[in-house]
Order: sequence, then C-alpha cells, then structure tokens
Amino acid sequence: MIKVAKTAREKVAILMKEEGFDPSKDYVRVGVKSGGCSGLSYELKFDQHLEQDDQLFEDNEVRILVDKKSLLYLVGTTLEYAGGLNGKGFVFNNPNAQRTCGCGESFSL
Repeated sequence: MIKVAKTAREKVAILMKEEGFDPSKDYVRVGVKSGGCSGLSYELKFDQHLEQDDQLFEDNEVRILVDKKSLLYLVGTTLEYAGGLNGKGFVFNNPNAQRTCGCGESFSL
C-alpha cells in the first residue's frame, strides 16, 4: 500500500487542477526506474488511464496507480510534500530503501 500525507494531498490536488486533471477521478502514477545516483529513482506523474498491470490504491482522497514491478520497491511508502524555503517538493518516505541520495530522488535496496 502507498500512503499520502495531508500536505502531499493538498499539493497534488492543486497541481492536478493546474494541469487539467480532475483529482476526484484521475490518478497519480508512482513508479521506480533504474537510474539516479543511488541506483533507482522515483517517477511521479498524473494519468487518466488504468493499465492492466496497475495496482490501484486510494489514500487521503488521492488515487494512486503503481505498476506491479514498481510495487515491489514501494510497499509501505508514504508520499509527502515539503514546501518552504528549504523544502524539496514531493518526498518519498520509503521504509524499503537502505540508502538514499542527498536529494532524496533516488535510492537503493
């Protein structure tokens, strides 16, 4: 399961509306790909289509799609948002990551 913090939920809704998506029926697609300074990096984008190999989660009024391959790396992850002067934007709090890079955008197991 993927969880969404309140701060992330609020920012997701704002960004979805700005980009022409409907937070009540469209999705946030979360994935993992090879790359980044720690070996794996996170992907985050909006989507309107549920694919056959997608797992659908809903938390805090956010509908999240994760492909089966990425799900292995993301189980238990919480999507958070850190704003302000020192904020990083969206942050993945991933209990499976044994090492993360300084920017928080990549990780390794």
